[in-house]
Formats: sequence, structure tokens, C-alpha cells
Amino acid sequence: MKNNLQIEVCVESIDTVVEADRQGVDRIELCSALDLGGLTPSYAMIPQCRSIFSGELYVMIRPRPGTFVYSAAERAVMKKDIEVCARLGVDGVVFGGLTREGYPDEVLCTELLHAAKKAHLRATFHRAFDGVADVEKGLEQLIKWEFDRILTSGQAQVAVEGINLIGRMVQQSQGRIEIMAGGGVDAANAPELIQAGVDALHFSARIPKGVPLPLQMGKSYLPNKDKIHQMMLLKQQFPR
Repeated sequence: MKNNLQIEVCVESIDTVVEADRQGVDRIELCSALDLGGLTPSYAMIPQCRSIFSGELYVMIRPRPGTFVYSAAERAVMKKDIEVCARLGVDGVVFGGLTREGYPDEVLCTELLHAAKKAHLRATFHRAFDGVADVEKGLEQLIKWEFDRILTSGQAQVAVEGINLIGRMVQQSQGRIEIMAGGGVDAANAPELIQAGVDALHFSARIPKGVPLPLQMGKSYLPNKDKIHQMMLLKQQFPR
């Protein structure tokens, strides 16, 4: 039986992109500043990754850290980022936004989705979904607006702790939108998430590099080759 489970690695370095391609990862989500939850990467980084990675390339559209409530000026930046990404050969974009009341932001989402679909890009609603006030209603909104995928930890700190809610989302979606589990996903807990019926697993794969130097601004990381390898083995062990 064909295995349709997708493996997505969240990356911020060229070295991890190279490793993801070498191991046959299905999709990468390209970001900067993963320590801040992921921000939009540089424009130069995108074509460099496109030239290396043979799978699907998605780009994070998030202009700043913090909340997912955005101003009109920030929405304009996000729309422009999507237009640039389209010209740089990506397959999809990743974004999300909420109202102050905790519902998916219709103004933001429909505007950005229009820009993405016009350029034939697929769209993932990211873990802003874990802050929605009403999961069932929010899920139906994203289906209606024609998002392709939702990334979620089931409103828990890590996905395996939110597995019951993730399972309910899978059941509610009935294949109308892809459900991707992310947040602390690794080879130890991935089997439970796969059994819950998710369409994809999302994780970062990096290891801290040595001891920070006095003038080092932030941490440095190396690709976690073994983690990617173990996750790709699981993909083969759990056919659909």
C-alpha cells in the first residue's frame, strides 16, 4: 500500500537543507530565527535552497515575533513577501493570523490566500491555530477559505500531549484539509501521532554547536542527521 504520510523538516540553515535533500525529505519549511518560532527568511536564502532541495519548498511568512494579531502595515509586508516568494520558485507559503478575540483573521487570511493562489502556491496555516478560541469553528473557517493544510500541536505545548484534539481534527476534517502535527515531534512519539491519522509530521532537526563564544550573538546549530534518518524510517514502517 502506498504511504502518503509526509515528512516536513523546519529549517533555517543551508546545511540542514542539504541533509534533508540527501535523505529524501518530502518537504521543508524554510524560516529564519527558529529560536523565536520562525520568521520570514532572507530573499537570497530562498533560491539557494531551491537549487539544493528537490522536494517541496515552503516559506514562512511571519514578519516579527510575538502575537499573531497583525496591523494593516504588517499585512502589506506579508502580502509582498508572498509575491516575492512566488517569483523565487517556491511551492507554498506558511502563515497565520488571529483576531483579538482568538479567531482566524478573515481579512488577513483571505487577502494572503488570494495572493498565494493567484501565484499557484499552496498555503499552510501555522501554529497560530493553537491559539484559536473555538477549534471546530476555526477548522471549518480554514476549510472554507481553502487553506491546504493546518500545522498544530493540538493546543498543547507538544503535539503528543494534544493528540486527542489532533485526532478529533482529523475526524472533523474528513480529508477536506490536511492535518500536520508539529511541536516536539520525534521518533519516540511519532508513532502515536501517525496512529491518530495525521497527514504529515513537522519537526526541526538541529543540534547546538559547541559552547557559545563571548561575542557570539545567539546559538549555532548543526543538522541532526540521525533524527531525520529515524523519521524517514518511520515513514516506511507505517504504510497507509
